[in-house]
Order: sequence, then structure tokens, then C-alpha cells
Amino acid sequence: MNEQQRLELEAAAFRRLVKHLDERKDVQNIDLMNLAGFCRNCLSKWYKAAADEQQVDVSLDEAREVVYGMPYAQWKAQYQQEASAEQQAAFAKGTPNA
Repeated sequence: MNEQQRLELEAAAFRRLVKHLDERKDVQNIDLMNLAGFCRNCLSKWYKAAADEQQVDVSLDEAREVVYGMPYAQWKAQYQQEASAEQQAAFAKGTPNA
């Protein structure tokens, strides 16, 4: 595999992950954090960091829109649910700085 093929495969895998998360709006970010240690917001921040490394002008809001498929505020209003006490406790237990 050459470098271009590797980049194309990685990009395709990223797009598939974003599509999968879009299809699973029922899965809350806190669920992802508790189970996998990352969430949609993490992906957005990683996307922005990659853009910064490449000196590509991308705001965090633009990166979030790539990951969420819509403005972040709109996604939160439509799909984000209040975290349960159990979810918050699991998050606090698994997150050193929580």
C-alpha cells in the first residue's frame, strides 16, 4: 500500500465512523465517553487539531459541524438528553479530571 492509498483508506474509515455516529443519534456522548473514552466532541477536537497541524483554517464550530452533520447547538437541542445520575457517576469514576 502506498501513502496515498493509506490516506484514502483512513479518510474513508473516518467518514464511515461519522456516518455511523450520525445513524446512532440515540447514543449519547456520555455513553461513548463511558464506554470508549472518546465522543463526538473529541472527534471534533481531533479534526481541528489535524487542521491546525496542516495550517488549514478550520474553527472548532466548523469541525463540530463535520462530525455532527449540523451546527452543534442544533444537534444538542434536537438529540442531547440529560445525563442520568448513573451516567454521570460512571463518567466521574472513569475520568480523572471530572
